[in-house]
Amino acid sequence: MHLNVFTDNPTVPIDVKDRSVSELMEGMLKTGFQGRKLAESVQAWHNMLKEKNMTVLMGLSGAMVPAGMRRVISYMIRERMIDCLVSTGANLFHDSHEALGKKHYVGSHLADDEDLFEHGVDRIYDVFAVEEEFRTADSLIADFAEEIGEISCSSREFMYLLGKELTRRGAAEDSIVVSAYRHNIPIFVPALSDSSIGIGLTIARRRGLKLEIDQIKDVDEVTQIIEKSGKTGVVYVGGGVPKNFIQQTEVIASILGTQVGGHDYAIQYTTDAPHWGGLSGCTFDEAVSWGKIAVQAKKVQVFVDATIALPIVAHALHEKCRELKRNAPTFNWERPEGLDIDYRE
Repeated sequence: MHLNVFTDNPTVPIDVKDRSVSELMEGMLKTGFQGRKLAESVQAWHNMLKEKNMTVLMGLSGAMVPAGMRRVISYMIRERMIDCLVSTGANLFHDSHEALGKKHYVGSHLADDEDLFEHGVDRIYDVFAVEEEFRTADSLIADFAEEIGEISCSSREFMYLLGKELTRRGAAEDSIVVSAYRHNIPIFVPALSDSSIGIGLTIARRRGLKLEIDQIKDVDEVTQIIEKSGKTGVVYVGGGVPKNFIQQTEVIASILGTQVGGHDYAIQYTTDAPHWGGLSGCTFDEAVSWGKIAVQAKKVQVFVDATIALPIVAHALHEKCRELKRNAPTFNWERPEGLDIDYRE
């Protein structure tokens, strides 16, 4: 092999000058390490959005909403940079909390936690929240569940109803849940019970309500998205349950007889490393062995704090996608049995 194979693409030092975020990302494609990976993720996401018959699924984990990322995700929903969101219940609880006018507060990771407890303040690293306000939101979820009544529904159906209720209450338009409701973007919460939304539903259960969140229906519905899509791309913020919930759709669809071949694009922002054996840090190359990611897929993993990556990536895509007229997919969802919901077409 000739030396030129390795030396025909030199790095280019970054100049400090006036330019847009997207132009900075273009320049960083000629740098190294995670800076280049961040730029490659913007390039891959932009290319993904230009593809025809492409469905983009996002997995959202970590305390992104308390850390200030709510409007970034809401923007991506409104601008159809994603077509489906799979999230932890905690992010959506915190989103609903803020959407109704409550706050998270700039705190310190050096605070005295015993003192915080005595004052009813919860700490999420360097972010504070008021416990009593959270408990009020728990009760709101419980009361809302009782208004829905005794039904069985997927988490997607429940989140749609919650979005409708938040809208009725005048919640902020830049809420993740409200934006998804208004723009008909499905939200799945495969571990809904592991959140304050689950706490609210438990309160309602103790009051005698028989509302069931059918998580197996979730698995079926999200797999149907894959089966009905021409191509699929995935974006993972962190890992955890949302990542595997999306990843396993390719395996399920294959078992059920649909030849899907793995996701065509795969992007992840994570601080987890692969050598511990956990799914949050496992590489997309490893996922190829399971058939979850296509052999020829464009794969970009950026080992970075998502609260650093997301604002930069979102601003770059905002600039690059201004003229993009995306032909986004639409899905027709069935109604929960025994419940008359005014579904948007």
